[in-house]
Amino acid sequence: MQRAVQRAADHLLARQHPDGWWKGDLETNVTMDAEDLLLRQFLGILDARTIAASARWIRSQQREDGSWPTFHGGPGDLSATVEAYVALRLAGDSPEEAHMSQAAKWSRGEGGVAASRVFTRIWLALFGWWDWDDLPEMPPEVIYLPKWMPLNIYSFGCWARQTIVPLTIVGALRPVRPAPFGIDELHLDPSRPSPKQRRASITSWDGVFQRLDQVLHAYRRFSPRPLRRSAMNACARWIIERQESDGCWGGIQPPAVYSVIALHLLGYDLDHPVLKAGLESLDRFAVWPQEGVRMIEACQSPVWDTCLATIALADAGVPADHPSLVKSADWLLDEQITRPGDWSVQRPELPPGGWAFEFHNDNYPDIDDTAEVVLALRRVAHPDQARIDTAVDRAVRWTVGMQSRNGAWGAFDADNTSPFPNRLPFCDFGEVIDPPSADVTAHVVEMMAALGIQHDRHARTGIEWLLAEQEENGAWFGRWGVNYIYGTGSAVPALAAAGLGPDHPAIRRAVDWLESVQNADGGWGEDLRSYSDLEWAGRGSSTASQTAWALMALLAAGRRDTEAVERGVRWLADTQLPDGSWDEPFFTGTGFPRDFSINYHLYRMVFPLTALGRYARREPLGAAVHTAPATAGAGKGA
Repeated sequence: MQRAVQRAADHLLARQHPDGWWKGDLETNVTMDAEDLLLRQFLGILDARTIAASARWIRSQQREDGSWPTFHGGPGDLSATVEAYVALRLAGDSPEEAHMSQAAKWSRGEGGVAASRVFTRIWLALFGWWDWDDLPEMPPEVIYLPKWMPLNIYSFGCWARQTIVPLTIVGALRPVRPAPFGIDELHLDPSRPSPKQRRASITSWDGVFQRLDQVLHAYRRFSPRPLRRSAMNACARWIIERQESDGCWGGIQPPAVYSVIALHLLGYDLDHPVLKAGLESLDRFAVWPQEGVRMIEACQSPVWDTCLATIALADAGVPADHPSLVKSADWLLDEQITRPGDWSVQRPELPPGGWAFEFHNDNYPDIDDTAEVVLALRRVAHPDQARIDTAVDRAVRWTVGMQSRNGAWGAFDADNTSPFPNRLPFCDFGEVIDPPSADVTAHVVEMMAALGIQHDRHARTGIEWLLAEQEENGAWFGRWGVNYIYGTGSAVPALAAAGLGPDHPAIRRAVDWLESVQNADGGWGEDLRSYSDLEWAGRGSSTASQTAWALMALLAAGRRDTEAVERGVRWLADTQLPDGSWDEPFFTGTGFPRDFSINYHLYRMVFPLTALGRYARREPLGAAVHTAPATAGAGKGA
């Protein structure tokens, strides 16, 4: 077993960037690639090399039935298929080619363009393939709504508000570029591409919001022109103020795409510094898996990957003062955010101190990254201990201050729980609010326990919330990873670190559930369809990352010398590749449950190494802390 640990550690160490960080590819689905091509077509900057390389990637992801899925091995998705099809038409693929006619036939069988999501139809409207009048309305005047009003921009999750604000400009101006071809083959009836839909009852929430959308359409016709122009300019200022130093917006691709379009429509030339930097940032979202093949990442995860890699290496026995760990700590320390961002709208008096997910995203640090960075820093014996202590104290104070009223933590904002945004007809593209989750709350509790402040009142309320959120079957829901295995693999180590013993009823129930869903081959796996169908909970092909999560929970629960753990460890050892890594085509990360899934290419390295390291070294909660714990006072007063 120690040989497997050593090979994995050597492989991970060899992947570290000279500056100290790690970053694996972040794979999502072909809508990223299709929309990148549509953006470049819209702006008139689509070049032959880009379109050919992107088309090769898109074709490689098509299923045998002609559709495109949103995760490996998943069912076809209508919106992804429509967008992929249009992108391949841009690349010159003929509708008569077998793969294209099959895609069109499959799309019609699913209801055609009319049944696709709003964002897909927005892209089609940009080229006249869909009527703007047949899209939900979101006026730019929403920028003026105060934060106490429902549906103000801060009632949306940060990823949604960054996308919606520029789209209000696009929707207000309704641009149409000449369509290079028609897409009649994607409609059930080309003469009636947008059949009228029955409205829900006025007594239902859906009915209420459908009628609100009608009101907004009527308002569009009568809105005062000066007010509309002023609102669009206010949205533009909001967008520009949030552009990061590398030119992107929020470190994620969708807001960058729509921000570039919106500002260009308002008259910003492509050579303007704002747009030039924005377009350059979009180029950095491209990775080239092989020669002549281009894949677009939805975002990049260096902070997340680096802190997880640091934890994995420390837990595998790499010395706490190893140069690679010190270098990673130095890089992480430089990435700490010390200025206010959008989170301060709800917490204006709270001093900053968090970390973001990406290289550049000072506006949107997140609680999950911050908790894991602290856990990583506390595993490093750094020559400048005072610098570590200052950063950790600042981070703990910020994290505790971001606790929501119910005692738990969301990812980016506090108390972002309005029930209204998800009901808007405009918002059918995935989760648009950021309520507290079990996995993020667990990581915060684990961080506080590692610092010796698990008895602080904030930690205790977090623990109480976690215990109340345990599912009837003993698992926890996983918001940011798939799914119940991730939630349980996060909650059990946190509760164990906070002092709950193996005999606690919650721990026993979690262990029983994990052992009940172990696969016959000894590993664990869970399909993304568990977000929609509980029959899939804890069920799926074994993966390295999900097996590691289950093992981390079982080890924390004192189950090291059990058959379940031995079989899981053996599965990881037997499936390790000669170079020390693991193969994992399955998606085990979550962007939006049910709607947007992620394959973090470094998960297959960091989590198996963490689990095997804890098993081999008999340290069920990971490496001992090598630095002085934070004072409990760092977690008070928020």
